[in-house]
Amino acid sequence: MKQDRTEIWRKHYAQGRGFRPLGVRERALLAEHAPPPRDGRPGRALDVGCGTGELAAALAGLGYAVDAVDFAPEAITRAHAEHSGVLPQVRFLCLDVEHDELPHPPEGNGPGYDLITMRSCVAFIRDRSRLLHALGARLRTGGALVVITPVVAHTPEARRHIALEEDELDLIAEGFEETGRFDAEGLAVLVLRGPKGSFTAVEKLRPAPQAVLGAAAVVTDGAGRVLLGRSTRSMWELPGGRVETGESAQAAAVRELAEETGLTAHEDAAHVVTVLHDDRLDVRRVTPVVRVTGWAGELGLPEPHRFSRWEWHPPHTLASLGRIFMPSAQALNAVWPGVLPGLPPVHSYPCESGVPPVPGEPVEAGRLRGRMADAVIRRGWAPSPAVRAALREVPRHRFVPEAPLETAYDDDLAVVTVREDPGTAVSSVSAPWLQADMAERLRPEPGSAVLEVGSGGYNAELLAHLVGPRGRVVTVDIDPYVVRRTRRLCAEAGSGRVTAVLGDGALGAPAHVPAGGFGGVIITHTASDIAPAWREQLAEGGRLVVPLDVAGYTRSVALVRRGDVLVAEHWTYCGFVRDRGGAARAVPAAVLAGGAVTARWEGGVAGDVPALDEALRGRRHELATGVVVPGRYSFETLQLYAATTQRGFCRLSGAKDPALIAQQDAAAIVSGGSLAYLTHVAIHDAPDPVDRLSEFRVHAYGPAAPGLAERLAGCVRAWDRRVRDRGYPPMTVHPADTRDDELPPGDVFDMPSARLVLRWPGRTARVPGPAAPPAAAAERA
Repeated sequence: MKQDRTEIWRKHYAQGRGFRPLGVRERALLAEHAPPPRDGRPGRALDVGCGTGELAAALAGLGYAVDAVDFAPEAITRAHAEHSGVLPQVRFLCLDVEHDELPHPPEGNGPGYDLITMRSCVAFIRDRSRLLHALGARLRTGGALVVITPVVAHTPEARRHIALEEDELDLIAEGFEETGRFDAEGLAVLVLRGPKGSFTAVEKLRPAPQAVLGAAAVVTDGAGRVLLGRSTRSMWELPGGRVETGESAQAAAVRELAEETGLTAHEDAAHVVTVLHDDRLDVRRVTPVVRVTGWAGELGLPEPHRFSRWEWHPPHTLASLGRIFMPSAQALNAVWPGVLPGLPPVHSYPCESGVPPVPGEPVEAGRLRGRMADAVIRRGWAPSPAVRAALREVPRHRFVPEAPLETAYDDDLAVVTVREDPGTAVSSVSAPWLQADMAERLRPEPGSAVLEVGSGGYNAELLAHLVGPRGRVVTVDIDPYVVRRTRRLCAEAGSGRVTAVLGDGALGAPAHVPAGGFGGVIITHTASDIAPAWREQLAEGGRLVVPLDVAGYTRSVALVRRGDVLVAEHWTYCGFVRDRGGAARAVPAAVLAGGAVTARWEGGVAGDVPALDEALRGRRHELATGVVVPGRYSFETLQLYAATTQRGFCRLSGAKDPALIAQQDAAAIVSGGSLAYLTHVAIHDAPDPVDRLSEFRVHAYGPAAPGLAERLAGCVRAWDRRVRDRGYPPMTVHPADTRDDELPPGDVFDMPSARLVLRWPGRTARVPGPAAPPAAAAERA
């Protein structure tokens, strides 16, 4: 189909033919409604389907720098020849906007275009809504998309294939907040601004009784885009319909696909992934969701009385399509959980039918994945060939189907997939650099079994790539939705070597432990404890990689099992969502100073809250430490040093108020009704942040402020002398019932199920750690 279309247009331009010349009215409308920006920066325009370049030259005359694209090489050749005088302002590019990656403005022009035009070409675009959505995403804020097209009502019957009906014009405008329509000598000129980003799941009238059981077919193309039809009821729908007497859901889906679209599929390529059940008025509606994994034929429009067009849509754009038929919306969300948020509840009965993975991704995904991998490798997070290969091959975007490709493949960005409320993330796909680093520290062997606590899909598939065909990954999560999502997305795009298990991760995966234990255990949430099951289910010499919360500071720590002891081998500064289930714990906290300050005792024992509140009303004592650090210097070891060596350690947070607390997040120590916290102030400014200097200072309140300030300042000075350039200390993790006299020398930090011993340089005597939970303390007494 594409080849035939290409050949037609190549001959069209090679024979010297063109389109209707650009009219005076069109030029006037462009100048009036889409002039170049007046804020002093150069305007940038994209002309889609530029043909021989007449409109691109006109835009250059208005003052735009123009990218003009067409998929016919002969058109670009003629454009160069016929408009050579504007070439410094116009960049003619040969590409197919329906299949190739859309262009970006050249470096230095900033993100997006001020104007995108489509003249006399929109009628020839098959996946029109998808392309318009993609073009809208290329606009700067305030930019305009101008569509100029013949209208059926003003076009001779023999040429109506180049024109649009009124409902097609309405569909184009439906995707934008601001729309204007003008007439230009029989042509419709649409000026569109503000791409919309929402959808609405809508209903039809009461279903006929015989239509209570209807199959929905989910079909994707080679670029991973899903097929939807624009029905004559002005909504998007999946192929599908009622199940006839004696017919299976798979057979119905295949039959309806052929009848509605012209595409053919075999029943053995149709798989029921779940059965949905909801109520529509007084009818119980049951919808088997059928995933079609292979098809043939050319997309057509066999039932124009029911559908006006069929288009392929990337999953991440579904939430901005507007009106979607409710059962279709629920089916899409069943195949890609989370892709359409906010739908009403529906009963779902998943079918464990062994649906094979479905291939397909856009060309741009491969380019962005390579760019992501290059960035992670360049920053030193993936030194091993195995992890580098996994980053380049595992399709990250397919595990965050709700996210644009650029977001999915941002090397420094975690993608939140589940929220408890608008401000609290409970599940996410972590940043690629951190996933690469944790995989490197885990060092999974080919053929081994790995346990992941905290599911999502992508990280498990990275590990599955590393353990290879003979290995396996067990991923466990406490949230049923997260597990269902992981299973579905791994079925769509996975290796078949990931087993998602519903359960409390603090218990590991007791029913799946291989003989001898897991070769590696990786935790993908912040852990405020080392659950005994993680060590017990780990093979001797195996590695546990865990984002460990020590007094509120999270570090990804790689631990190696040596009998009942875990030995730390590596630390990485990081952040994760909080733990849930049995490992979760409440942190004592107090609101002070009328709500301006919050104190959190991550170690577990709160201070004298009334006295501290009173102290903050008094005079502040200040003390310089004399310890200076350059800009962008990481003092992450200082946080951990103070937290594990200072009695009464806590953290202060609140609105930055120089008169009270000059640090939004501050390490602090309390004693009785006094407190001291650490801040840093600029003492030397410079254009380059690296050349700036700051000094650590201590602010203290309460009757014991001077002595407490001196103690905290002494901690900072000791860190500066002994630790600052030496990195993290050796650390061992012991079971909670280990007696004091059985521990090695060092500073002890107690957790509910574990005792951490840190051997900081220059400190030989053991000092009391934070008070242990009552149960653990009683066992040691």
